[in-house]
Amino acid sequence: MSKNGDYKNEFGYFAERPQVASKLYDSKYVLAGLVIFLLVIILPLVPNLGKSVPAPKPDLNTPAIMKLPEKERKCVMELEYMRASHMQLLNDWRDQVVRDGNREFTGAGGKKYLISLQNTCLECHSNKTKFCDQCHNYAAVVPNCWGCHLDREKKQVARAEAK
Repeated sequence: MSKNGDYKNEFGYFAERPQVASKLYDSKYVLAGLVIFLLVIILPLVPNLGKSVPAPKPDLNTPAIMKLPEKERKCVMELEYMRASHMQLLNDWRDQVVRDGNREFTGAGGKKYLISLQNTCLECHSNKTKFCDQCHNYAAVVPNCWGCHLDREKKQVARAEAK
């Protein structure tokens, strides 16, 4: 740079560098757009802030279970295990039947059960909509087993409608 404020490059001296004010052009429009964008994103969330939906508590005392003698009112596994891991148990059952041909399960207490969603599980938990669907809807889960294993409930609904 020269002493008078001009600057020089390989082609020679140039005029003084122009002084441009640092300014955000159309700042009021940019800020208004940001505010509107944030409102559009946040407003749908505001009505639900601080609210929660209580977890469903399915009734384990179905008519089918109540018909059983007291000492036979046991699930294939303990209640805590079934609440946490029934989906893994059903996947394991599916694999055992399809891949190994094993159709017998030894449950808690050494009792043997037929590996079958329809003939074992839905035998006692006969009301799928009140027992299974409550929790699955709450957790937003769509099990893929219902496509094939719902003949029993369809037959029960058809019988009820026929009466």
